[in-house]
Amino acid sequence: MKVKHWKTMLAMLVLGAVVLSGVATSATSADSPQRSDTTTPIKHLVVLFQENVSFDHYFGTYPNAANVAGEPAFYASGDTPSVNGLSPALLTNNPNAANPQRLDRSQAITCDQDHSYKDEQLAYDHGAVDKFVETVSGGSCADKSIVMDYYDGNTVTALWNYAQNFAMSDNSYGTTYGPSSPGAINLVSGQTHGATTPDAPGLVSNGTVIGDARPFYDDCSKGTTAALSGKNVGDLLNAKNLTWGWFQGGFRPSATTNGTAVCGTAHTNIGGASVTDYIPHHEPFQYYQSTSNPHHLPPSSPAAIGKTDQANHQYDLSDFWTAANAGNLPAVSFLKAAAYQDGHAGYSDPLDEQQFLVDTINRLQKLPTWRDTAIVISYDDSDGWYDHVLGPVVSPSNDATYDALTGPGQCGTSRAGSYSGRCGYGPRLPLLVISPYANRNFVDHSVTDQSSILRFIEDNWNLGRIGDQSFDALAGSLNNMFHFSWGHSDRKLILDPTTGEPVHN
Repeated sequence: MKVKHWKTMLAMLVLGAVVLSGVATSATSADSPQRSDTTTPIKHLVVLFQENVSFDHYFGTYPNAANVAGEPAFYASGDTPSVNGLSPALLTNNPNAANPQRLDRSQAITCDQDHSYKDEQLAYDHGAVDKFVETVSGGSCADKSIVMDYYDGNTVTALWNYAQNFAMSDNSYGTTYGPSSPGAINLVSGQTHGATTPDAPGLVSNGTVIGDARPFYDDCSKGTTAALSGKNVGDLLNAKNLTWGWFQGGFRPSATTNGTAVCGTAHTNIGGASVTDYIPHHEPFQYYQSTSNPHHLPPSSPAAIGKTDQANHQYDLSDFWTAANAGNLPAVSFLKAAAYQDGHAGYSDPLDEQQFLVDTINRLQKLPTWRDTAIVISYDDSDGWYDHVLGPVVSPSNDATYDALTGPGQCGTSRAGSYSGRCGYGPRLPLLVISPYANRNFVDHSVTDQSSILRFIEDNWNLGRIGDQSFDALAGSLNNMFHFSWGHSDRKLILDPTTGEPVHN
């Protein structure tokens, strides 16, 4: 009996300890944040993926602006670090056929330049960087020398102010040469090979997307389309049951005809032109069947945004704010402006772009989630705009028809078994990080590319790699742009979306 009584008492003590432990655990969970499932303090990443800007085109004279009367002023703080920009020699004795000239706010609307895969390589002329006027000036440009020109902090004022207060890079590149489609696809998969549709001149070569073929899995695609095999970051996020989405202006159909989406909504830019909002080849997840939403179906409910349902993580831009305002900001969000605000020369401009960027960033900073959010501003390609830095060749390619960087049909010497048509790194592009954890007034000089954003997502959420020669395995880290040991803060910068200047309450 004594043994039985002792065993009963011991069992009761053990049970009591377990119950008390559970109560203590519950109390601790209620009073403190849950254990982090990320490798950094960043729980929400928002990528603002803009269009067609080289680094020199927006930041060539940073941090020195002309400060012409009647334009928003920009004055850098005394401790602003220098960038690899346009030196006096490059401004006055440039090796190209014209010297770079400053564009002011009245010249925000410009013609579009040539940004094709081969012509961009030709502009760098085997490293001499002196053939921009001859090879990538836009066909619609009356003055071919405009390809050399740049804006300063009196026009791209918001971006210069973000650089002053957060972190930017002056050594980040397009993953490969070429226009929007390769840039967008490299952002989400680091891989433009694997096209399962026939090759098309200038668009797909040897199964690699090198031009603006439209996504196959999209009702709104017109012309030559391409479907891609393999994985993208959406597949990796789904495997971990993480919330995410691509949110693009104009994705919501203007009409549906026999179940087929029609994408016809439009806005007017500052030049008075009506611009259709949705551009299919700017939507990379629509190239992959696994992450596509061909008929542009809406989310089944506001609570489902970021989760897998009929929308399959592909949304209209308005759906992002529906989720964010309800406290359901996805872990990873890619935001694409309606075309008139995406910054692409020819139909958009830096002032319309500034309106989108500032409105978006101001709203994000006012959310409760701001304390653990990071915003990345990145670009899909350079549009052909002059940039004086030739990036490192990390991906040699010898496509006999389309490569020309180091010689006819050559971009270095390709390795046996490597995919062709992926000459890179391509042109230098702006890259900024805005976050309470971003370094302040900091310029990162380490080498990164578009797939560095992909790698940050993979590493932060422990997703693993894409594989199949994806550039994520080669990509430099974005971590230099952060200071994660600072702890939580509420550092913000609210700007005027029209002028780009700080708003002082």
